[in-house]
Amino acid sequence: MTPVLQVNDLRVYFNTPRAVVKAVDDVSFSLNAGERFGLIGESGSGKSTIALAIMRLLRAPGEVKSGEVLLDGENLLTLSDAEMRRRRLSSVAMVTQGAMNSLNPVIRIRQQFADGLNSHGMNLSKDQAREHLADLLTRVGLKREVADMYPHELSGGMKQRVCIAFAISLRPSLIIADEPTSALDVVVQRQVMQTLRQVQEELGAAVILIGHDMGLMAQFADRIGVLYAGKLVEQGPVRQIFRKPEHPYTRLLMESLPSLEEKETLVGGFGSPPSAAERPRGCVFHPRCPYVMDRCIDIEPVYRQVAPNQWAACHLHDEADSSGMESPLTPLKEARS
Repeated sequence: MTPVLQVNDLRVYFNTPRAVVKAVDDVSFSLNAGERFGLIGESGSGKSTIALAIMRLLRAPGEVKSGEVLLDGENLLTLSDAEMRRRRLSSVAMVTQGAMNSLNPVIRIRQQFADGLNSHGMNLSKDQAREHLADLLTRVGLKREVADMYPHELSGGMKQRVCIAFAISLRPSLIIADEPTSALDVVVQRQVMQTLRQVQEELGAAVILIGHDMGLMAQFADRIGVLYAGKLVEQGPVRQIFRKPEHPYTRLLMESLPSLEEKETLVGGFGSPPSAAERPRGCVFHPRCPYVMDRCIDIEPVYRQVAPNQWAACHLHDEADSSGMESPLTPLKEARS
């Protein structure tokens, strides 16, 4: 099966007076049609930068230094600005975390929808456009009357659903959802994610879900990629990674989650992520890693397959290969004692 999206060796740098900031450094992943892929990591790990690079929406001083973004076999990074504008919404659409920032507060929903269609040459009659928008609003659980409202008249969840309706209006093959529930309460979060899953399955589109909530990823994604300081440190099927994480950072993220089944001391992380302008040598995670070894300080680990369909970048797997260990990771509680 040919992937809908292939991101190959993507590097995004920001040239600042202080330093060259490597916001995304040699990241690769792919998605098949209908697949849901989660990108997870702390703030500043490069998640949203990857989304902006795919959409060709990076602003100076940011630039894609190298790599490929192949959508349906076409490299988006080599398209002209005019060609890329035509691909947005029709081939790749984005649902941002701030719905109010995506909608014009002084224009009714109907007119904003019509502007999007007209910019892509969809010259529908007034009746056709009305019915098309009504159908989209119904599909995301909203009444057709919402079309005649202003954004400020809608709740946060309703605005986010309107953005999802806009995103699927031209049936794109890829939808990027950048923390679409971050400003919503937990009940509305669930409703919005159910809506996104439903329309994604109807379209058969691939979805990239960006976030930092491991629980949300477990419920929505088929596969996840774990980002740390601009690097992809682990990738694999979501159930497999939750059952057996192969990178210390992934294990730390999971063991920091509270459990509803057991009463125990909550495990927190060590320190804070490094500055993007001053990343450590060797393994970027070594200053916070409870398993750190001498080689981690100077030698960058190889990102490689460590289990069926699972990849990670950690020197502990060098040790496992040489000693025959089944898994190099002991529980963090044992590593800290």
